[in-house]
Amino acid sequence: MNYFVKLAIIVAASILLGFAFNVFLLPHEVLTGGVTGVAMIFGLMTPVNTGFWIIILNIPIVILGWMKLGKEFIINSIISVAVTSVSMLYIPIVQITEDALLSSVWGGVLTGVGIGLIIRYYSSTGGFDVVGILLIKKWDIPLGGLIFALNSGVVVLSGFFFGWELALYTMLSIYITGIVIDRIHTRHVKLNLMVVTSHGEELRRALLENLVRGITVIDGQGAYSREEKKVLYTVITRYELEIIRNVLKEIDPDAFVSISQSMQVMGNFRKDD
Repeated sequence: MNYFVKLAIIVAASILLGFAFNVFLLPHEVLTGGVTGVAMIFGLMTPVNTGFWIIILNIPIVILGWMKLGKEFIINSIISVAVTSVSMLYIPIVQITEDALLSSVWGGVLTGVGIGLIIRYYSSTGGFDVVGILLIKKWDIPLGGLIFALNSGVVVLSGFFFGWELALYTMLSIYITGIVIDRIHTRHVKLNLMVVTSHGEELRRALLENLVRGITVIDGQGAYSREEKKVLYTVITRYELEIIRNVLKEIDPDAFVSISQSMQVMGNFRKDD
């Protein structure tokens, strides 16, 4: 995808985050997780706007991300954090519903959509997103669940400052956010791919050129036609499925393809792509 298209998606998702914070979460003092949640606490307790606190608290984490995740990721993350902060300055804090539960649910959903899109297109909202991405490079686990675990500390803080009823609303919002993130950010989902084709060598070369995966090639034969076939087997991430579809459509649209979700992958499987 063109970089400017990705950047436009990151910017739009960041504005969506600012909208979710100011319209659904902050009016009921329902927090989001991690550094942003801490920034919300400071924003509610001090005259300094939450957007400014987000920038201040993210500075050390941005430095860590620059060292571990690369320049493009951090530039995208700085843009995302800046757009979120500016949008929170200009989007008014408006309570559109008096139901804190309803606001928690919708705030969690919109926050999850925003964060999921931002992370999917190689960026972050700073804070625990960066920490979570660094950790899933070591442990191949769902990012949303990891962020939920990291953010649970914010629930304790909100309980002390704003009461335990609001803390439970915060927990609900963070939990929903984690679920939505895992529906959008699906890199942790592994798929078994088996292709039976008459264009084995051509397809093998094309897959190796477009993927960073090893491929096992097996000789096969059609039981009815007795035609010689090649069976190509590999394991991919869900993100790579669209690449596979395009390659197959171009080289052998009549290939027999079986795709199933893998429960666990052991051995030499690249995780830092």
